[in-house]
Parts: sequence; C-alpha cells; structure tokens
Amino acid sequence: MRLADRVQATLMHATARWTVRYGEDLRFAGSDLPAPTRLRVPTRHGDVRVMEYVAPAATHGSGPAHVHLHGGAWLMRHAAMDDWWCRYLAATAGVRVLNVDFRTGPYVTYPVAQEESHDVAAWVADGGDPVSVGGFSSGGGMAAAVCLMARDTGSFTPRLQLLGVPALDLAGDLPTGAGMISPSLRALVRRVYFPDPATRSAAYASPLLAPDLAGLPPAVVMTAERDTLRRDGDRYAQRLREAGVPVVHDVTPGVDHYFLTEDPARARTTMAMAATAVREALLGH
Repeated sequence: MRLADRVQATLMHATARWTVRYGEDLRFAGSDLPAPTRLRVPTRHGDVRVMEYVAPAATHGSGPAHVHLHGGAWLMRHAAMDDWWCRYLAATAGVRVLNVDFRTGPYVTYPVAQEESHDVAAWVADGGDPVSVGGFSSGGGMAAAVCLMARDTGSFTPRLQLLGVPALDLAGDLPTGAGMISPSLRALVRRVYFPDPATRSAAYASPLLAPDLAGLPPAVVMTAERDTLRRDGDRYAQRLREAGVPVVHDVTPGVDHYFLTEDPARARTTMAMAATAVREALLGH
C-alpha cells in the first residue's frame, strides 16, 4: 500500500465519528429508545462488537432481528453513523436491530469485513430467530454478499435483503460525472481494501458479478437517480428478478448518494416502506 493511501485512509478511518453527519435530520422515530446494548460476537476473525437496538415490543437477546451494515466505503469504521436508522427501524418495525462494527481498511483487507458481517448474521440466526440483512452504500454491497455467502454455505436463510444505494461492482469503473461517489474515491477503496485486483470481481466483493443469483432472499433495492452507484443497484434488481427472486426496486428521483437526507419529505415514505418490508419479513404482518 502506498504511504499516501495509508495516510488518507487512516485519516478517514480516524475522523469519521466527527465528520459524518448523514441522517441527523431523519430521526423520525426511535430517539427515545435506550442506548444500544453492546455485544461481542465471535467470528472467524475474532470477536466483533455489535450494537443491539431493542424497541419496547421486542426482547433483548432474542426474537426476530435485522442485521445492519453501515456505509463508509470500507474505510470508515463508525457504526454509529447509522444510529438514526437503527433506532428508526427498531421502533417502526418492532424488531431487534443489530448494528455491526466490522473492521475496515486500512487495517484489514477483503474479505475480512464481509466475513465478519456474515458470521455475525449467522450467529444471530443460530438462535432460531428469523433474520434479515441490510445496509447502505458499501454496507448494502456487503449485505448482498452476506446473502450470497449464506446461500452458498447453507449457514442460514435470510428472510430479506434491504439494499440502500449499494456498491455492488468493485471491478467496474464508475460512470463519469459530478456524483458524490467519485472515481478517485473508488480508486482509493480499491487500492486500500481490495489491493489484489483479482479479488475485485469475486462474487462476495462484487455481488453484481456473481454468476447465479437464484435462491437468494427477497430484496428491497433502493437507488438514487443521480447517484454514480445507481447502475449497480438497477442492474442487481434486474438480475434478481431474472433469477426469480421477488424484488421491490425504489428509485428516489433527483438526488445523489445521500438519497434520504437530500429529500427528507420523500425519505419518510421510503423509510416507512423499508420498515414495513422488514416487519412483514420477520413478523409476518
């Protein structure tokens, strides 16, 4: 890894808790929930910290659960950036939400974050409770990867995959334009977290390139009209449908990658739709 890349990635990693403010104006529900319980979950790479959010209708440590994977381009280790979403989903869907503090670059490389996330979700499912998996941006790509791993290994059967503005093709180049997710950021992510070019087209790095999507759980795919990652989500939704997987594909018009923050009024509808999908998948109503 080049020294300049390590310095830049280390700075992004270290400062995320102060620089990331996405979602602060989207605290529509769940602000009154207690602080999340911190768990330590065993994985093949060692214990991983997980924050468990529990609504009054749910039970700590058991019951239907949604496993959430935060964004941050595999460079920002700051699960609390999605505290607003975890609280909203717990309060609105009435399920446990487990926010995974997986490790990121520059301290680990692919596939550590993907495997830690899968192992946490499988650990939750081992208790016999229904589990869904979701995430935003790089976390959305990892949620898709977790579902592929679960199918391929038979470790558990997710009830739903909830993919928000997902990064699903790390082998391809981004379209040119003025989008928030720039080619220079993509290049940094590749050099730092996916340093071996041969791994970038692997199914768990780039789920869009997986040869077969049959047998995956139903999906909600949320994309944004002006997002440079929109192509990933649009194509994945299409491929899932072609493989016989039920898909809800929701496109927020006129916005970039921060699709919920840019249009908070529309975000209420989008977030309610996602929460309903999680509730129906996990609770059956």
